[in-house]
Amino acid sequence: MALSAIGKAETQPAAVAFLKTSPEDKNVNPNELVDYIRSRGALSEWRTGGDLMTLKRLVAAGIPVMVEVGFEYDPGDWMGHYRLIVGYDDPAGRFIAFDSYQAPGQNVPQPYGAFDANWRAFNRTFLPVYLPSQAAEVTAIAGSPDDPSLLDRAVARAVEDAEANPTIAFAWFNVGTSLVAVNRHDEAAAAFDTARRLKLPWRMLWYQFAPFEAYLGAGRNQDVLTLADTNIAQFSQLEESHYYRGRALQALGRYAEARAAYGLALRANGRFIPAYHFLSVLPKS
Repeated sequence: MALSAIGKAETQPAAVAFLKTSPEDKNVNPNELVDYIRSRGALSEWRTGGDLMTLKRLVAAGIPVMVEVGFEYDPGDWMGHYRLIVGYDDPAGRFIAFDSYQAPGQNVPQPYGAFDANWRAFNRTFLPVYLPSQAAEVTAIAGSPDDPSLLDRAVARAVEDAEANPTIAFAWFNVGTSLVAVNRHDEAAAAFDTARRLKLPWRMLWYQFAPFEAYLGAGRNQDVLTLADTNIAQFSQLEESHYYRGRALQALGRYAEARAAYGLALRANGRFIPAYHFLSVLPKS
């Protein structure tokens, strides 16, 4: 849908062949979407810490924006989901979206308040989809993705949101995620501790992996193993959970177990490059 909005003729089967590593693949990461979009001659990048005004300015410029949101189709069955923002209606207080999950799939209204509450669950992730000729306009609106100050701004925005909403687990999760991006792992781990105490949806770590990075960086390898084992008990084909389990085992010097964990990650996704890398540097014993 995003590519068709900028004049690129694409089909769902073509996207599936590129993006889904197996019929059991439960998560397509934003960086995988970026790779697919770029392989089709368009541009995109994974950005976090977005805001409603940036989305409005992008779509007003004719640039569709993919967003990752929390989605609860049935009560208690929370999951991650992508929507395509294509317009907005300020008098009605809503965005207009295309949504592959909801019939008829197009012109699905997203009231600003409810949209932002669901967007918060993924640190307000957004992916503008655009042609090379539009690159300067995207940078003018959203800033350069290479600008390190954007990361600091994301931390400040996440902290402000958490302080204003101290009982919302997603807000503290975003603090942790943003702090990991600037390598402040001990502080990030503390934020994730708060988010976990406030209760996160059980699928949360199927989609987002900053808690694993924070706890590894803070030397809290047992926490990594606990989170990975919980995920794997829910669904065994989660390559990221096996991979982070291997990282923790490797840090603990349990090399044979780490090798087995990386092998399981690659069995779930044979294209998962980080597992190949850590296998290559794993000591023999």
